[in-house]
Amino acid sequence: MALLEIKNLSVHYNNYLALDNINLEVNKNDYIGIIGPNGSGKTTLLKSIIGDITPDKGKIMIDPNVIIGYVPQFSTFNRDFPITVFDVILSGTLPSDYKLFYRYKQNDRNKVIFAIDKLKINYLANKRINQLSGGQLQKVLLARALVTNPDILLLDEPTASLDTDAKEEIYNILTTLNKEMTIIMVSHDIGMIKHNVKKFACLNKTMHVHDNDETIDPWHFQNLFYTKGK
Repeated sequence: MALLEIKNLSVHYNNYLALDNINLEVNKNDYIGIIGPNGSGKTTLLKSIIGDITPDKGKIMIDPNVIIGYVPQFSTFNRDFPITVFDVILSGTLPSDYKLFYRYKQNDRNKVIFAIDKLKINYLANKRINQLSGGQLQKVLLARALVTNPDILLLDEPTASLDTDAKEEIYNILTTLNKEMTIIMVSHDIGMIKHNVKKFACLNKTMHVHDNDETIDPWHFQNLFYTKGK
């Protein structure tokens, strides 16, 4: 059984069609890269999977035992908020039905320590988030998602605005994590996607999924989809 299956999914914003008849099957240890132009529905798809957006048509079926971790674009994260790295990661342990003045347990803190060790960011634990570089903040948001011990990890543009070295470091981390979990990532970084993922999907309202083998050129499909969207 697939961990996650999307069937005939369509999403509208007012009268704008964002996703049209999307189908996708996600299995254990898949590493899927989703490419497409701005406004193609990439973020909408991820938010539909985590339940932030309700589709107009179709189904998203998730194995009831599956835990999903989500890493949003770090550009949407308020870096001016006076909070430490440790506390940002700790917030990932909050239950969905938490009450005001929720008190963290020692087990929650142990999960943070484990995630920090896993990503080798111990040296950042007591820093405030406004002191971090883009690459460091991305690792922190990744650690925040890992405290739930997810089966599927969703990432929205995880290397956007990062320099080449920081991008390579993030992709190396994801390759290692893929041995333990399924990864679905949206990105504009076609070259890096080609060299890292197992499958890629071209999305511009509709979607086509391909195994990442040498006979497939994601640039070709991306160009077709850009043309289609104009």
